[in-house]
Amino acid sequence: MPNAPLPLPLVPPAWLGGLVVRLLAPVGDFTRFSLSVVAWTIASPRSWLSRRHIAPPIFTVGVASIPVVATTGMFIGMILALEGFAQFNNLGMADRMGGIINSSVVKQIGPVLAAVMVAGRVGGALAAELGTMRVTEQLDAMQAMSVDPVRNLVVPRFVACVVMTPILTMYSNALGVWGAWAILTGLFGVNTADYWYYTGLVVHWWDPAAGLLKSVFFGAAIGLVSCWRGFNCVGGASGVGRAATSAFVTSFLAIIVINLVLAKFLNELYYVFFPSGIRSVLG
Repeated sequence: MPNAPLPLPLVPPAWLGGLVVRLLAPVGDFTRFSLSVVAWTIASPRSWLSRRHIAPPIFTVGVASIPVVATTGMFIGMILALEGFAQFNNLGMADRMGGIINSSVVKQIGPVLAAVMVAGRVGGALAAELGTMRVTEQLDAMQAMSVDPVRNLVVPRFVACVVMTPILTMYSNALGVWGAWAILTGLFGVNTADYWYYTGLVVHWWDPAAGLLKSVFFGAAIGLVSCWRGFNCVGGASGVGRAATSAFVTSFLAIIVINLVLAKFLNELYYVFFPSGIRSVLG
């Protein structure tokens, strides 16, 4: 009986290896870029503590974004009050809506919306600005003069995003709370004292603290992703547009993923410190 043929070795096709490299190369490049930014931030605080370097991005990221973030937060609070009143009123719980709405605003909706507004307004602008410098070879000229563009251009923008996103979140939270109050008390006649009583009953100090902690990570993600997209811009003017669009889309996805991970982690941590759990508006 003839011997059976030996099985051929399992060799993956060449296109599979190329696909894996193309998928993983950006991850490695982004990781190296992020580590470089964090290292310069820690090792060279003078690169971002200087007023000349930090003041422009602080204004662009923070001060100029206050109107859109505050307006968005206020209208979200108003919309939540408008949409939820009928259902809660049918349950006889309209006077307790302050606690329910405000707990959601300060812990989840406010930080996420503020970060999305920053990503849309600032993230695309950062990517376009650095992308323009890339395609016009300004970044290459800085490197030729032994000036590190990451240290001088990226670090101040990254720090501005990390610092100003929590501050903008506070504006979003405050306006969301007051927007819901205005609708419930002014339009539907909910008692102001009940609104604030149930807000104080349900909203623990942990809730805004958790929201602000999330916003720090959101700001870091926006700064890193937007600057990285700008740094890797190619293709002239059209490439700058693609970099700006990609910066917003990627930042938005990063915000959603980070929010999911931190929500799970912070919820578990809450029950470690407060085993009795949350207080309820139901009694």
